[in-house]
Amino acid sequence: MAITLNNHVFKGHRALLGSKYVTYAEIELAVRYDIYPTSNSFDWANTSKGAKQLAFSILCQLEGDELASRYATDFMNDIVRTLSSRDWIISASDVLEWIEENTDKPKVEKLQPVNKSSKKSKKKKTNVVKEICKELNITQKNLAEILEVPEGTVSSWAVKNEIPRLGKKAIEFYMLNVKNQKIVDSYRSFKQLLEAS
Repeated sequence: MAITLNNHVFKGHRALLGSKYVTYAEIELAVRYDIYPTSNSFDWANTSKGAKQLAFSILCQLEGDELASRYATDFMNDIVRTLSSRDWIISASDVLEWIEENTDKPKVEKLQPVNKSSKKSKKKKTNVVKEICKELNITQKNLAEILEVPEGTVSSWAVKNEIPRLGKKAIEFYMLNVKNQKIVDSYRSFKQLLEAS
């Protein structure tokens, strides 16, 4: 299951020429046609097959395909059909609240924050660029070289603590490439080990 942090949001955008896309936590939301073959695209502000597919994908992102299959129609009727026809935003916490109020999912007792007024208990906001560099074990300069963008561009992303959509896609592809390369290298090592014995 994907990340379900309450401060993440789902965003929908309909371009002037009619193309539509939806993101969750600034990453494109998967249509999930493979497990819920209603429509191979999203729609909203109505009760079409695309709207039902969007309802399923939002619920699936936060709670898994079983709950999403059971309640996609209800979520579409209550929420998806009421979304703005052009641009909209809905938070993960709002979706989770709807799930709690409208499904038979067991209620989870909410934890109360410990001494909210204490400065020490406040979480420090992480910087997305620094986190990516830390995960990849590279510098911002290396990241700029990998993405073939000026170093100042990566620095400005770090200052704003925001990476544009295409930058995120490029980073995702790079991380997938690194992961695949490790698999290939481990296969080669295994093959050499077999040949040596």
